[in-house]
Amino acid sequence: MTELTDTSVPPASAVTADLGGCCEEFEKAAGLSRRRFLAGMAATTGAAVTTSVFGDAFRQASFGKAVGNNVLVVISLRGGVDGMGMVVPHGDPAYYAARPTIGIPATSLFAADAMFGLHPSLRPLEWLWTAGELAAVHAVGMEVPNRSHFRAMEEIEDADPTSGVRRGWVNRMVGLGGGSQPYDAVGLGDPVTPTALVGPALSLTAESLEDVSLAGADGDFLKRRRRQLRTTWKRSPGALGDATRAALKTVKDLRPVVEDRYQPAVSYPKAYPAAGLSAALKDTARLIKADVGTEAVSVDYGTWDMHSDYGRLDAGRMQRMIGGFANAVDAFMRDLGTTRSRVTVVTISEFGRRVAQNGNNGLDHGWGNMMLLMGGGVRGGYHGSWPGLGTDRLVDGDLQVTTDYRNVLGEVVARRFPDRSPTSVFPGLVYRPIGVVV
Repeated sequence: MTELTDTSVPPASAVTADLGGCCEEFEKAAGLSRRRFLAGMAATTGAAVTTSVFGDAFRQASFGKAVGNNVLVVISLRGGVDGMGMVVPHGDPAYYAARPTIGIPATSLFAADAMFGLHPSLRPLEWLWTAGELAAVHAVGMEVPNRSHFRAMEEIEDADPTSGVRRGWVNRMVGLGGGSQPYDAVGLGDPVTPTALVGPALSLTAESLEDVSLAGADGDFLKRRRRQLRTTWKRSPGALGDATRAALKTVKDLRPVVEDRYQPAVSYPKAYPAAGLSAALKDTARLIKADVGTEAVSVDYGTWDMHSDYGRLDAGRMQRMIGGFANAVDAFMRDLGTTRSRVTVVTISEFGRRVAQNGNNGLDHGWGNMMLLMGGGVRGGYHGSWPGLGTDRLVDGDLQVTTDYRNVLGEVVARRFPDRSPTSVFPGLVYRPIGVVV
């Protein structure tokens, strides 16, 4: 059972207590998207079957075949993060006019240029900025505004407006790599695979790496249990048989990683609000260092649906969430050591927030947002085309999108996984790289 101090997407029953009054639509989306997945996938493939073998999870990962390969880590900032609160457009006077009480003072920012600066709670990541390994792309998002949590989550992770088939972009990317092992797509962090990983490849979910094991197979009974299951399912046809055989092979192949006592190079934060994110990233570093061929890892960190209690620099949910994010990611990147050169971290969120604060000193659903990129291959600095916050530049009160988020992800795919075409991973995309990845 997910505790309220955990920062992964909580079960629907826990959302209201955790968010302190988030919008009802996000509460429903958190549970409904998972129930919809189970109804669809269980009927068509064996992907969901492995969840019953390994249990709940807090992170999703995809594995490839190559050893020492590049790795993509996608951190989903669920709930619609306020991009202008993290990467502050202090050079646009309309920002402070629209946010008289919750605007971030320009004097408190760091890594500032004439237009942008980073929220002071991101300062643990300043060393990455100095090293040229931290970039921000502003005014990104979907081509058409979508302010529904549920629909936006689905669409941004499916990332294929040309088809009605539910298949995530990470699943397509991994599939293009030619991998066929049962752990090509693995979910660790949520009992159901996120849309980004949904597709033909079998998926595995587990609460942590330690839970990648056979239930009821402790001690000397392990070999007998494995043998019994192999015998029972060896020739069983259909999705159920395929999934069970895949699960057995995954347990066997990952057993060395699971049994190896991992000693991180740094201490990971354990306090609210980033305890769950921290634990997930610690396991991610462990997985990457094990060199089993991990290609992509998806981590949820939320929620950011701050219609109220946004706060200021000295208190409030926004500064706490940003600080938790920065401390956890800082530990992860330092823990990777030299391995960091082949790991690229990208943040994504379903939409941004409105430019103007509301009557509760919070922010309602918006459109344009920002994305952060860190690590291997990243060209540090500020990127993208800023449309401005003047009333004649807004779209229904929202920041205008000038960069399709798929172009940012597509550039990561093209540069870090050159054997895969970004337009195959993102069908219908007119690929226009912006130079954020080298």
